[in-house]
Amino acid sequence: MVNQELVKFVKEARNRGFDDIQIKEVLLKNRWPLDDIELAFAKTKPPLKFKNKVCIYLDSEVLKQIEKRANKNMLTVTEQIEDILRRSAINSKKLKSQSEKLDDMFISLFSRKK
Repeated sequence: MVNQELVKFVKEARNRGFDDIQIKEVLLKNRWPLDDIELAFAKTKPPLKFKNKVCIYLDSEVLKQIEKRANKNMLTVTEQIEDILRRSAINSKKLKSQSEKLDDMFISLFSRKK
C-alpha cells in the first residue's frame, strides 16, 4: 500500500521545482525504503505529454526575475517560462493578424499588400 504522506511530499516537492532525482536522494537520506519511494513516484507519475525540450541559458538577473514572478504566480520556474513563451506566441499571432500601418504614403502606393 502506498504511503499517502510520502505521496503528498513528492507532489509538493515537484510543485516547488525539484526534480525526481533530488527528491529521491532526500528520501533515501531520511531512510525511507526504496520500495515505498518507488510506489509513491508511480502513484504521482504525471500523465505523459509530448513536449519539445528546449535548452536556454539565462543571465542570473533574468533568472532571479523569473523566479520572483514564478513564486508570485505559484508556479515552478519551468512552468513560468512555459507560460511566458506561450503568451508571447499568442501575442505575436495577434500582432500579425492586425493590419500593418504604413506611415509613408509612397511605400503604401507601391506595396504588394492591399
